[in-house]
Amino acid sequence: MLSEEIIEQAAIDHLEAEVNSKPGLPLSIKHPEMTLEDGYAIQKSWVNKKIAQGQKVVGYKIGYTSRAMQKALNIEEPDFGVLLDSMVFNDGAQIDVSKFCDPRIEVELAFVLKDRLEGENVTIFDVLNATDYVVPTLEIIDARTHRKDPETGYTRKVFDTVADNAGNAAIIIGGRPIKPLEMDLRWCGGILNINGVVEETGLAAAVLNHPANGICWVAKRFAPHGVSLEPGQIILSGSFTAPVPVKVGDTVNADYGPLGTISCHFI
Repeated sequence: MLSEEIIEQAAIDHLEAEVNSKPGLPLSIKHPEMTLEDGYAIQKSWVNKKIAQGQKVVGYKIGYTSRAMQKALNIEEPDFGVLLDSMVFNDGAQIDVSKFCDPRIEVELAFVLKDRLEGENVTIFDVLNATDYVVPTLEIIDARTHRKDPETGYTRKVFDTVADNAGNAAIIIGGRPIKPLEMDLRWCGGILNINGVVEETGLAAAVLNHPANGICWVAKRFAPHGVSLEPGQIILSGSFTAPVPVKVGDTVNADYGPLGTISCHFI
């Protein structure tokens, strides 16, 4: 376990990287003994500093839910990050690229809860019953530490990504909200267009066979710590497309078929 001093400094470094839009070195370069729990400790410290600045937790994101991504990173489970109120954009938003270090965009579904979810025995049926509605969402992921160190070529580890709030930087909510049993969510598809060109397509079944399983996973992950998912929270279930880089001038449109579309423009 990394020392409290190292964890605290790492959280400060992440904040400074975000403010300056300039990523730093992955912590695992200096501390190869770093563990997954160290990553979550840094994330928690970073979130606490955000809360001290007046921001509010509005939910959570789940990442690395596809089996292909887990195999690529040699991990056996997803990860999670925290959603803050400052991260939420509406459909049609104009988004300032200069606020990010290395932004990329993904296609997801968000579950908005009406009931509390907690405990180690949460099932997919519990998630569906506790969900008020499901809505299309784009996630902007960022890298406040280099994904690949430009000098050495070192690729950051999953511990570094977890410390970096699981890569989350912003979400854009839009399209048509639906009740969780209105359709078989496994068959919810997305077509990601950037500047009129189709860059990615996918089905929500790529998320642990059903996107509600992502919500189950995070509820169980929180259970030993006495943390529950609360009514009104937004829970991103995991991307079902690969991340695509975005830059100044890009117009993004995600078509979810019967669930409508989301668009945003990067300035």
